[in-house]
Amino acid sequence: MNKMFNLTETLSFDQAKMVVETTENDAGGKDLSLKGICIQGGVRNANQRVYPVSEISRAVNTLNDQIKGGYSVLGEVDHPEGLNINLDRVSHMITEMWMDGPNGYGKLKVIPTPMGQLVKTMLESNVKLGVSSRGSGNVKDDGSGEVSEFEIITVDAVAQPSAPGAYPTPIYEHLMNTRGGYKAINMAQELQGDAKAQKYLKESLVNIISGLR
Repeated sequence: MNKMFNLTETLSFDQAKMVVETTENDAGGKDLSLKGICIQGGVRNANQRVYPVSEISRAVNTLNDQIKGGYSVLGEVDHPEGLNINLDRVSHMITEMWMDGPNGYGKLKVIPTPMGQLVKTMLESNVKLGVSSRGSGNVKDDGSGEVSEFEIITVDAVAQPSAPGAYPTPIYEHLMNTRGGYKAINMAQELQGDAKAQKYLKESLVNIISGLR
């Protein structure tokens, strides 16, 4: 059984093979951009999810078609909650996305907003920023973590990415990819106010989480 989730996947500056580019613009000034891997395909990531290359390719092509059609794909600083774009946090726009091997690449052009100026200052000070894709998709509830019907909403700039092997994987992410995990979370919400049932559920969840360590 599958369930639709909001999905964020983060890569460090080095993992994304990020390149900082400076180009001349039509106004005689200079544009600053980040270019590199935005989403990895065909591998189990730090959140224990696997994106088939076909899913990545379809999502990248869809977003790129939107960009070519004149749609402005805006990105934010750090890890926003949900899929909505918060205009007061916008720092860049995605000007292009493409596939190279199993991975989806993108070019993030820094724009002159307050948050964009912050990103620009950090990049000019040689701060290595990572990227975090934000989207939605179904995740198989069989422990495989395989994602389907994936859609990329945007790619955000992050200062502290959760690189595989460098930071603990959130228990929530693990639980969601464990057989029956999302059912347990739904039950926890439904059992609010029933102390006896919550105690039993808590003991069960502790056993599940212990098995994830």
